[in-house]
Amino acid sequence: MEHRPRKRFGQNFLHDPNIISRIVDAIHPQPEQQLVEIGPGQGALTSLLLERVQHMDVIELDRDLVALLEKDFPDNEQLTIHSADALKFDFCQLAKQKLRIVGNLPYNISTPLIFHLLEQRHCIHDMHFMLQKEVVERMAALPSTKAYGRLTVMVQLFCHVEKLFTVPPGAFNPPPKVDSMIVRLIPHETPQYEIKDQKALQGLVNQAFSQRRKTLRNALKKCLTDDQIRSVDIEPGARPETISVQGFVNLANLLATITK
Repeated sequence: MEHRPRKRFGQNFLHDPNIISRIVDAIHPQPEQQLVEIGPGQGALTSLLLERVQHMDVIELDRDLVALLEKDFPDNEQLTIHSADALKFDFCQLAKQKLRIVGNLPYNISTPLIFHLLEQRHCIHDMHFMLQKEVVERMAALPSTKAYGRLTVMVQLFCHVEKLFTVPPGAFNPPPKVDSMIVRLIPHETPQYEIKDQKALQGLVNQAFSQRRKTLRNALKKCLTDDQIRSVDIEPGARPETISVQGFVNLANLLATITK
């Protein structure tokens, strides 16, 4: 059964055997570990992963691809196929132990999907994803760099971020117009920061980066005064991209205290 990649699902199928092997080696799955693959597509990565583990789950939205996987892996007790939307999926329901999540994520949903997974980080051991290179650069960015922003802060709050290697467009069918990159995300075992109100933090970070060229004074003027910002050793005239993750936590904790 031939399956044509569908734009609406953001499908770009990995076909380069060397890249696929390199990804599996980077994941380094052990037989007893519990793997979950998001968007297995035509099963290129799935096949190699199944050689290394006793069982794995895959989440696939495209029903035609579900049928293709069922045909290619008939009566395979090693594999459980979930026909579902990963953006709405409860990953923790699968967790007999901490999950190792992998996937060549559709670029059009990669950011919301990562936020969805971060909400379930307590049942996740690590994540290995193929993403647009620019997105990985943003995740791993340092303060005062062009790539540093909302995604940086929210991912680094909860995970260690490790860039692994770049994947060229030619490794995919159809080839995307951008380079891709493999990233490893490891949720922190113990919280790196004391967060009083996670929703307040998320709202404050969103507000701060809503217009990057604004200073904190202007971006946060509806919720914090200059003196309040200074009280956590941050200059109101600073731009958001210069503030560390810890700095945003301090601002959000201050806001949570004020609005109690």
